[in-house]
Amino acid sequence: MTGVGNLSTAVRQRRVEAHDSLDDFPTPPWAARALVEALRGSGETDWRARTVWEPAANRGFMVRGLAGAVRSVRASDVHDYGVGFAVGDFLFPGEVEPVDWVITNPPFRLAEDFARRGMEVATIGCALLVRVAFLEGARRYQALFADMPPSRVLQFCERVVMHAGRLPDPDVAEPHQVERDGEAVTVMRKPSTATAYAWLVWERYPAFGRGVTVLDWIPPGTRRRLTRPGDYAPMPEATA
Repeated sequence: MTGVGNLSTAVRQRRVEAHDSLDDFPTPPWAARALVEALRGSGETDWRARTVWEPAANRGFMVRGLAGAVRSVRASDVHDYGVGFAVGDFLFPGEVEPVDWVITNPPFRLAEDFARRGMEVATIGCALLVRVAFLEGARRYQALFADMPPSRVLQFCERVVMHAGRLPDPDVAEPHQVERDGEAVTVMRKPSTATAYAWLVWERYPAFGRGVTVLDWIPPGTRRRLTRPGDYAPMPEATA
């Protein structure tokens, strides 16, 4: 007997990109608001006076989440997504105008480089949204965590739904292909994912001292509480 199986890779642990991929997984705005909220509760209280650089801004959904919570957001990306952001390689060496925070969802294969570059240009700290799997691995430990451990790991208790090339609303059902009795059929299902995410935070002056990593959780219900009207609307096209 053939069981019911989901043929879509969207809900599997399969965020695997080619080496030269842009790793195009737009970030829901609520995930950025959750970071600000978590850090505000941990002592970083003056967010409305802070400047932020989002250097992998994609189509601007994380910028949408940070706007209004901080004084200003500088948005850029190595690729031009047509929304008017500056185009440039964040990892390219050279002098840049410093900011208080670097906050971004970097390409997975470049996250180590983004962390180190972020701490070069940020006066307070750097926060990266990464797959939880980023925390494992002997090579990554030696390359990054051994000498530069994050001051905080903020684990999402509920899934941050991100799909390649688009940002689906997890409350709006979409057509999915499933197998029933050996045949592929289309059913309506709300978007989901099997990939777990966390914020890794590095701070120049961590409250708990250098070399200490504090684990905390972003609790269930945060997505609904921090989602705002228009969060999942397409970014406007750049104007001439």
